[in-house]
Amino acid sequence: MKNIKIGNSAWEASAVALGIMRMNALTTTAATKTLETAVASGINYIDSADIYGMGKSEEVFGAALKQAALTRDQLFIQSKAGIVYDPARSHGSFVFGKRYDFSKAHLIAAVDGILQRMQIDYLDSFLLHRPDPLMELDDVAAAFDELQSSGKVRHFGVSNFNPEQFAMVQAAISQRLLINQLQFSIAHTGMIDYGLHTNMTDSRSVSHDGGLMEFSRRTNTTIQAWSPFQHGMFAGTFIDDPEFKTLNEKLAELATKYHASKNAIAVAWLLRHPASVQVMLGTMNPDHIKDSAAGADITLTKQEWYDVYFAAGNDLP
Repeated sequence: MKNIKIGNSAWEASAVALGIMRMNALTTTAATKTLETAVASGINYIDSADIYGMGKSEEVFGAALKQAALTRDQLFIQSKAGIVYDPARSHGSFVFGKRYDFSKAHLIAAVDGILQRMQIDYLDSFLLHRPDPLMELDDVAAAFDELQSSGKVRHFGVSNFNPEQFAMVQAAISQRLLINQLQFSIAHTGMIDYGLHTNMTDSRSVSHDGGLMEFSRRTNTTIQAWSPFQHGMFAGTFIDDPEFKTLNEKLAELATKYHASKNAIAVAWLLRHPASVQVMLGTMNPDHIKDSAAGADITLTKQEWYDVYFAAGNDLP
């Protein structure tokens, strides 16, 4: 699998990563197989968050890593924190917050908990998980400095931040923010639509995120694309969904051409964009991991990229 540079750094990792949000539902044996399949498919990057499975996903991952025929240094491990979950609203893999908390005490305690659950000594990257409107920038800077100097975190980033929020945090800290984890798929293309519909008055011309795609490219920030097969936030996958008949027909046509799956073409579509994009797979199914990861080795033509974009219901002005 091809590697990409993470942010404006010399750090390189697999273009496709494995997100472990749903790992809490697996046994240690099943999680071990999932992890080993991911690595065998060329994936060396793991993404988590302290709230996934209310902490259990990281516990299962830690046990699986111990059981797998792998060593810690074969993987880049990332986690996120800042959401204080609400037990009354959370269930299974769906964890909802009651507040965000970027205080120094909370962030440091969160990282300590992550490391303990995963049974590891450090994180390769740590992300602020959704922006806290009450964040004290000095507190964030102090937390990052302590996490870095203690050796608990090597790199930093954010998740779901708009450009001004990103720039505000960047100006306050001494570390480089390398990553912004954002929802991005063929059926969630607002970052692209807005740029194409500049100087127009239709709904797609409205900037919902402040020009995130252009900002990310200008600052050499890696976009970690979460929910790469989803439409809506929890609406489900567009793969084989009758509502996306034309899109699935186009994906199937290209899958035949490239001897791959429709999932692989959806991954290839994201990676064909010239921005630094890393695709976050959320499946725990070993077969789906292998099928999807194969998309990293497919390079669509420019016309094929546009054809998929049109098939999803988009247009050109």
